[in-house]
Parts: sequence; structure tokens; C-alpha cells
Amino acid sequence: MRYGDIEVTRDGNVAQLEVQRPPNNFFDVDLINDMADAFEELEKDVNCRAIVLCAEGKHFCAGNNFGKPRSEAENRARAEGKGNPLYAAAVRLFDAKLPVIAAVQGAAVGGGFGLAVMADFRVVCPDTRFTANFVKLGFHPGFGLTHTLPRIIGQQRANQMFLTGQRINGETALEWGLAEVFTDRESLRDEAMKLAQEIAENAPLAIRSVRATMRQGLADAVQTQTDHEAIEQARLQRTEDHKEGVKAVAERRVGNFQGR
Repeated sequence: MRYGDIEVTRDGNVAQLEVQRPPNNFFDVDLINDMADAFEELEKDVNCRAIVLCAEGKHFCAGNNFGKPRSEAENRARAEGKGNPLYAAAVRLFDAKLPVIAAVQGAAVGGGFGLAVMADFRVVCPDTRFTANFVKLGFHPGFGLTHTLPRIIGQQRANQMFLTGQRINGETALEWGLAEVFTDRESLRDEAMKLAQEIAENAPLAIRSVRATMRQGLADAVQTQTDHEAIEQARLQRTEDHKEGVKAVAERRVGNFQGR
């Protein structure tokens, strides 16, 4: 089955969703909505008990596709004060019913990091890089990261990532509890599938029930947080520092920020 640039395959009780926008797998609102559509379709089948989320190419997801113009629907929603449609789509992912295991190779940057954190579990390898580099862009974190990341690695480590914009590798992610499995790149999907199958061998109604309890209120909390994130992003997007940050990151240099 295909949902835009996402291919869905089944291996018994486990579904694999592969994002196919190599090498960087930049996302946009269409991709996130397609992913949510796939999640919601799979959860209609009681025989589907877990999802492996993976990506084709060098990187898991290098963030938002800032080079793609916004659609008319996006511009209209923003003009009408309805917030960021991307985050409405993201909330749909958090509201899904099936456990998700992310197989993360290469970079998971910015919103791509948020996408990886959306999953229940992460499988990583030596070249995995997680980066919340928003401040280097003169920008505010999004995709609900300001709520989800502290829940996993703690407030102080999340503060450290947000305020420095530093990146952490797969070994550090495992040490910090951001990943559950560390393996070589060649075994990444196999290990993700192994964890998914370990979940999927259990009673499907119980899996969904326990997961719903453990994530109770998460989608609502992400909705509230993304509403705030979107306001801060819109404000900072109008600053000179943001323009300089985007330019500096593209040129691989430290930004010359002026606080305006």
C-alpha cells in the first residue's frame, strides 16, 4: 500500500512504514498527514499489532522541507488563526493506537527529531544523530518536542539540547534513555522488527489498552504545546536573527546574532 511518499508493507502482525524521500527525507504537512492516514488505516485491523517506522536513504529525517512553498490550505489556515496545519497533522500521529518503533539512521533533526520522539521506542546505530538545533536557526522548538523530550530524557538534558542546539549520537541516546536498542546500521531494521514482533506476539486488545493507559493525555498535551510552539515560531520567524540563523546553518558557520 502507498500513502503518498510512504510505502506500507506487512510482515505478519507487524507493519513497516517506509518514508521514501531520500536522501534526507524532509517532511511537510502532506507527508505527516499521509503517515497519520496510514496509522489510522492500520489500526482498523486487529491483526496489526505494531508498526516499524523507517526511512529510505542516508537520514531518517533531516527536518521540515523549508524549500517547499506552503499550500493554499496552509496559508488560509494561518490567516484564519487556526494555527499550523503541520502540528494538527502531528497530533494525529500522537493520537494513533498502535505501538511505533522508529529505526533511526543518520540524522533526526528538528521536526525530524520530533517525529522520532513521537514513537514509543527508538532503535539507533553508530551514525545516528539527534539534534534539536532550533536556537541555531533563531527559532523555537516544535512538533511537541518541548513536551515530549523532557518526558523521556529529563528536564535538564532536554534543556541542554534545546539551549545549546548540540547533537547527540546513538551511544549517548542509549545512555540517556532516548533509545532502547543500539546496533550496527546493517541490522537496524532487523532489530526494530525484532522488538516489534516481541510486542506483536501478545494479546492485541491488551497491547492497545496498556499503551493507551501509558500515553493517556499525551495527544491533548501535544496539542496544547504545539499551539504555544506555533505562536513562538511565528513571532521568531519575523526576526533578523532567524534570517541570519537559516543562512548561517546553510553556510555551516556560527550565526552572527544581534537580538533583533
